[in-house]
Amino acid sequence: MRAMSRSIAIRRAVSLDVPDMPIPPPVASPPPALYSRHGSKERRMLDRLIVVDSVTRLGPEAQGRVIVGGSHGGIYAAYLAAKARVAGVLLNDAGIGLQGAGIAGLDYLDPLGIPAACCSHRTARIGDGFDMLGRGIVTEVNAAAAALGVEPGMWCREAARRLAGAPVPAVDAPASVESRFAIGPRASAMDSNSLMTPADDGTVVVTGSHGALLGGRPETAARAAVFAALYNDADGGIDGAGFTRLPALDARGIAAATYSAWTARIGDGRSAVETGIVSAVNARAASLGLTPGGTVRDAVALLADASMKDHRA
Repeated sequence: MRAMSRSIAIRRAVSLDVPDMPIPPPVASPPPALYSRHGSKERRMLDRLIVVDSVTRLGPEAQGRVIVGGSHGGIYAAYLAAKARVAGVLLNDAGIGLQGAGIAGLDYLDPLGIPAACCSHRTARIGDGFDMLGRGIVTEVNAAAAALGVEPGMWCREAARRLAGAPVPAVDAPASVESRFAIGPRASAMDSNSLMTPADDGTVVVTGSHGALLGGRPETAARAAVFAALYNDADGGIDGAGFTRLPALDARGIAAATYSAWTARIGDGRSAVETGIVSAVNARAASLGLTPGGTVRDAVALLADASMKDHRA
């Protein structure tokens, strides 16, 4: 079980009657500047730290390092961290969401001996590693991280310093369970945006990934010239980060929508199709008749029909 002395994770759902609550202040003042030249702990942390907007981009250089990643804290992101043999990882809690999917990776990493924690989506933009490093506040930790002194309420930077004391894990990651599958003649669902390929050009895709641009860069909105794409809204979060792919895709003429993190598990395309409820749409999607409040399944049917008409034209 995940070790939690307390949690400052605040849950909010669109039209799900979950009341907003204020986030308590952090338990400590912000730590000194990251690039301090004084102290062995600062030097050790800097030597081992890698900051990324998405853990889908980890390479061999991540082995034995502490990762501050903008990705959600779900199982697939945790799998990628374990596969890269990181010493520790900090991720975004993605609003926690349905069945705790936004932090499910913490329990996945615990038996592998990898300390991990999630920071609040209300304190740092999901999809932005440096924003999380700069202002993220920890909400959830696993037992391995707690053993190193990481706790809810702590600044992300301080948590990264403490994770720097972790050894390189000796256990390999289990096999990946990420998948994609067809949901119609011109539509498919996938657990991660990283599975999108040029073969998806002109089709409708439902992805389990969050709806945030990586590092705020518009070119990261979609990996293919799809007709339409749907993403998990990660409960919106600070600066509305969970919706930022929508205007970026509008600029490319791509219909796009998000579905509520409280109606489908983040990182799970099948869950999105089965239970997702649309939370926001861009102008292109609205022009095709898509509106918030309907099911993802109905949205796919509408968009796939529009793509077929567009393809024939």
